[in-house]
Amino acid sequence: MKENGRKVIAQNRRARHDYSILDTYEAGVALMGTEVKSLRLGRASLVDSFATIDDGEVFLRGLHIPEYVRGSWTNHEPKRTRKLLLHREEIERLIGKTREGGLTLVPLALYFNDGKVKLELALARGKRSYDKRTDLAKRDADREIQRAYGRAAKGRARELR
Repeated sequence: MKENGRKVIAQNRRARHDYSILDTYEAGVALMGTEVKSLRLGRASLVDSFATIDDGEVFLRGLHIPEYVRGSWTNHEPKRTRKLLLHREEIERLIGKTREGGLTLVPLALYFNDGKVKLELALARGKRSYDKRTDLAKRDADREIQRAYGRAAKGRARELR
């Protein structure tokens, strides 16, 4: 039976807090069989993972996929370096952007897309602490505005009855 749609395995929520996202790419991941079986159980962690470009190829480092419980001697190493599958033009663009300076490749999400494991990779710039504070303040202000609108709408609804 063929799977359809997108099923998220793991997300890197910290990435959107620590980095400002400039561009995103969808990349395939070269995996071993036991890694895919472990991912089907929904077990993976993107914490502390990042991507590097070496010799014109993109590699994902620090992705933790636990060993498959029923695996034998063919089991995989949990934190091994994995190759990312991107088009040549995308790799060339990423090489140019990361050489500009201050930009890094951060994984945002790992998911199944029509039965294949995909990684959402972001070209990002690190935020300073004051940038994070302004983002938090803006989010809190927006949340308070929404609450005020909600209270006003409920108040009006009672008056109409």
